[in-house]
Amino acid sequence: MGYLQKYDAEVDQFISVCGWLAQSLYVTSCGGNLAWKLEENLLLITPTKMNKGLLGAADLVFIDLQGKMVEGTLLPTGETPMYLTFFKIRPDIVSVIHCHPPATCALAITKGKNWLMRPLFPETTIEVGPVPIVPYGEPLTERLAKNFEPFLPRYNSFIMENHGLVSMTRGAIRETLMNIQILEMTARMLILALQAGRIKELNRRAVRDLSNTMRTRDLSLMGAPGINSSLEALYFD
Repeated sequence: MGYLQKYDAEVDQFISVCGWLAQSLYVTSCGGNLAWKLEENLLLITPTKMNKGLLGAADLVFIDLQGKMVEGTLLPTGETPMYLTFFKIRPDIVSVIHCHPPATCALAITKGKNWLMRPLFPETTIEVGPVPIVPYGEPLTERLAKNFEPFLPRYNSFIMENHGLVSMTRGAIRETLMNIQILEMTARMLILALQAGRIKELNRRAVRDLSNTMRTRDLSLMGAPGINSSLEALYFD
């Protein structure tokens, strides 16, 4: 039995997420890519040079964690080095999406304070966490992948300077999509708030108390296991 058949439910979910991203214009043309770790040494990943809204099961690619193709007829995304870096440094991570949601990308080309590093809304604070800006690197290069390395242990979502967004979770690809939806709505409201006046963020005590909400909802702390001591420390220390 091939991997397409073995993981038919995951393949359906993967294609559904690709379609949602394309329909919502979070990816356009052949942009964006996704990966899902299905086994310890097996990734389901998008192919290169294809519109995500037009993908079918037969277009998907399976590779190992060294980047070797193990099943598929198309080449994997040219951003494969970036994904291999992600899964090497963060073995706890299960799925990753790179896309270009409009409001978040507006912040990727905006100078000034990165407000997505601050606690603004409870949902964003406990589910997405702070979102650092990774310095610009030429797409499809090892340099771009390497630019992520200082940030990967501590955070789960990243603005790529002058480029886009990367988000990763320990859950299925649909869970990662939901975090992207939360973050994009936060970016939209942030842009509106900046037009209306000064930004009011959650204070330290409010963030400390949100740790209770995380325990109630059984949410994991962002970053690699054992790196961040608490939600409060992640935002304020």
